[in-house]
Amino acid sequence: MKQFVSFVIKETRHILRDKRTMLILFGMPVVMMLIFGFAITNDVKNVRTVVVTSQMDHQTQAAVNRLAASEYFTIIATVATPKDAEIAIRHQKADMAVVFAKNFASKHSGVQIIVDGADPNMAQQWTNYARQTLFPSENSPLTSHLLYNPQMRSAYNFVPAIMGMLLLLICAMMTSVSIVREKERGTMEILLVSPVRPLMIIVAKVVPYLLLALIILAVILLMASIVLDVPLAGSLGWIFVVSLIYIALALSLGLLISNIAKTQFVALLVSAMVLLLPTVMLSGMLFPVESMPTILQWVSAIIPPRYYIQAMRKLMIMGVGISEVWHEVMVLIGMTTLLLTVSLKKFKTRLE
Repeated sequence: MKQFVSFVIKETRHILRDKRTMLILFGMPVVMMLIFGFAITNDVKNVRTVVVTSQMDHQTQAAVNRLAASEYFTIIATVATPKDAEIAIRHQKADMAVVFAKNFASKHSGVQIIVDGADPNMAQQWTNYARQTLFPSENSPLTSHLLYNPQMRSAYNFVPAIMGMLLLLICAMMTSVSIVREKERGTMEILLVSPVRPLMIIVAKVVPYLLLALIILAVILLMASIVLDVPLAGSLGWIFVVSLIYIALALSLGLLISNIAKTQFVALLVSAMVLLLPTVMLSGMLFPVESMPTILQWVSAIIPPRYYIQAMRKLMIMGVGISEVWHEVMVLIGMTTLLLTVSLKKFKTRLE
């Protein structure tokens, strides 16, 4: 046991001395949280809006005031014809135009919305927001109530996704590079002929990254709660338990990569590139899995971050219990067991 603890302490000191490793471990989560939390956002704000009306009566003025008072729209001009508004949109001076009919005041209807459809998703959001602002729920036969995220803030969606991406990349990348580095330097042979069992050597190299991953998780959760104002509605204990299972999966994947890769460059390339693209595109991080073609939905089913992200959204945002994410947890446990079994079987006690 003393030898095992010594190996863990030695690996921990090696990690802490490496400034580049520490920068990746703690710099990447902070930067990614700030970028996705503030820069990359789908929130509707300050949509440049042109009002089209031939007469500004009381009812029309009240509707325009509702648009101007909301944080979503900024009234930049009032024009007489839809053609003038279309010219403003075409010249990139406006994003949207609201056209009021002449009989709007008497019928409380007759509104046309002209939107720049270059980005269909944002155009649809602008249209929905404009309708809700022009016709409040108390005056409309159709009412809506948004659960869990009434402000429709994109940070609620991105934070669990960032957690899934970062924990997978950091754990898999750092573990694989660390073990391959020992192979390149020839020190792995020395370790393998030592009295300590090869399995203990691998576990000793993994344990520091496991502890650092938990610290990184705590940093992400603190930033999400304090900086991005994302609620932690569910049990913090269950969030850490599910994350611990996911971290073990990522470490097992890193161990598997280290068995395949011959150099640190290859290990880094496989960890960063091969894992990054499927995580971003097919895990539900940016795009709903249900909207993908059937074949890509099947591919998505074998991507671990998909299940972790789903579980974190339910635990963090919805505040459900562990029973509501049991399917995701069992899938993660199954994947972890499979990857760990394959990784340990492929590990060779004698290096070629």
